[in-house]
Amino acid sequence: MTEAATRRQQLTDAAISTLAQAGMRGLTHRAVDEIAGVPLGSCSYYFRTRQALLQAAVERLAELDGLEHAERLALTASTDIAQIADSAAGLIEQWIVAGRERMLARYELSLEATRRPELRTVLVTVGKRHQDLAMKMLVAAGAPDPALRAPVFVAFLDGLIFGHLAGTSSLSLTPYELRQTLINLLHALTQPTPS
Repeated sequence: MTEAATRRQQLTDAAISTLAQAGMRGLTHRAVDEIAGVPLGSCSYYFRTRQALLQAAVERLAELDGLEHAERLALTASTDIAQIADSAAGLIEQWIVAGRERMLARYELSLEATRRPELRTVLVTVGKRHQDLAMKMLVAAGAPDPALRAPVFVAFLDGLIFGHLAGTSSLSLTPYELRQTLINLLHALTQPTPS
């Protein structure tokens, strides 16, 4: 990786941190420089506009998700609903603990993408990866119509994560309760569609 590419990556990682800590309004070139610990003006040198910086942050999130995607595909190997629930619970824990900063930045960017279609395109691509992973988990569990049921599964997981991170959910689950809730959901999603 060239020095310029390394600096760009450092700045986009700092932009993600800035989004998570200060939100969309706090994302400035100066704030990114400060978080990255680089000389003032570095961010604006590599990303002339706020739009370029936002686009780079979205692309970096997609890149990081892509790196984790192969690891997550291993979670689809089991056909046992309890093991799939454990895998899903592990993903939730990863996203609210180790991946907390990235999830907060993603939520900020998702809202911004409602006003900036150019950001939406990359976020939709990333979202498709999550849908594909959910679909593979549901296929392994024996769900009929996994392509139709995967969005429900993803929406449920996303709702749990968002509620936890935003502190807006009145639903507080222990690890055991989360696992049982996921088992119940997976059982419901694997039932045949009524005629």
